Amino acid sequence: MELGGSMEQADTAWVLVATVLVFFMSLPGLALFYGGMVRSRNVISVFMQCYAVACVMAILWYLIGYSIAYGDANAVWGGVGKALLSGVTLDSNVGTLPEILFFAFQMMFAIITPALIIGAYAERVKFGFVIMFSGLWMILVYAPVAHWVWGGGFLSDGGIFGAVGVRDFAGGLVVHETAGIAALIIAIIIGPRLDRTRGPHNPGMVMIGAAMLWVGWLGFNGGSRLAADSSAAMAMTVTVMSAAAASLTWMFWETWKFGKFTLVGMVTGTISGLAAITPASGYVGPGYALMIGFVAGILCQETVYFLRDKLNVDDSLDVFAVHGAGGIFGSLMMAAVGAASWGVQLGGIAIIGVYTIAMTLVVVFFCKGVTGIRVDEATELEGLDTAVHGQRGYELNS
Repeated sequence: MELGGSMEQADTAWVLVATVLVFFMSLPGLALFYGGMVRSRNVISVFMQCYAVACVMAILWYLIGYSIAYGDANAVWGGVGKALLSGVTLDSNVGTLPEILFFAFQMMFAIITPALIIGAYAERVKFGFVIMFSGLWMILVYAPVAHWVWGGGFLSDGGIFGAVGVRDFAGGLVVHETAGIAALIIAIIIGPRLDRTRGPHNPGMVMIGAAMLWVGWLGFNGGSRLAADSSAAMAMTVTVMSAAAASLTWMFWETWKFGKFTLVGMVTGTISGLAAITPASGYVGPGYALMIGFVAGILCQETVYFLRDKLNVDDSLDVFAVHGAGGIFGSLMMAAVGAASWGVQLGGIAIIGVYTIAMTLVVVFFCKGVTGIRVDEATELEGLDTAVHGQRGYELNS
């Protein structure tokens, strides 16, 4: 492809880097973050699930996902016109970017969104269910919602809300609300783990994964500008500010309640701040980002306690509390600071939420009928690593 000038070249170079950063979030970032969170007998299972989901989503995005999300069939779904990248050549563009680069960048979002859901059912789910559910969910939930908000669908500008549609810069609704709600639905259906008494087996691994997610998130948010400009730089800056604030507020709030400064608590706060700033990262400055992160660190933590202690919902790795609640909160904060309309944001949240609940239920019960969902009690107590995958994460005698 012949690029017309330096700005086009700069945009392409930056989004190439951002694409790598977003993939880095899934592999190895999310895998390490989730792997450290579970007990040692299940670390291989989480690694397998994250890796396999990345592979399957990449292929499905090429086959049909990209077409559903970014085709131009109508305002509800993109159709099949771009299936298998039909019509996408080295000369086709999306804005100042080669379309194949836009495809690759968006593919990374399609990979990490269903991968986030893994945290809800970790340590007790069948591997076949993970693969089938993730694939169908990406096609039937993630891709249509991406089309509605980002692909010119009915929630975007000129849609059902008029000239100014739902504002979601990098995925507070498209990624975090959908994944968080799906996680909550599955956690309720599958039920609590048989043994919930032991915490993360490797806090250091959790911290390393969280740090990788934080670094990768600079591409997640900054790359969503699809340009190498000051707005992308601002998106990266506020991403750091919100995550830093949420890390500290989570840590101090946890210490005030329980008397300990925990590493896992602090880095979970990091992720809550990142989820909360994601939808707003292209619309607010550092001051508002600090405020969003400050509140998110407390709000998401209290959501964890409410679901776990009051409702007895075992969302194993707190996907809804951190990603769902954080993403929805950040989306509402844009209206609070005047960057979006309250009515439009609330309407978008409601439409996406209802659709996600309905379609997730359909996909879960379809997959349950085909593969089943939960492993048997003996397998769960032994651990998925040896019972399902025939390997251990740690050989104590080696």
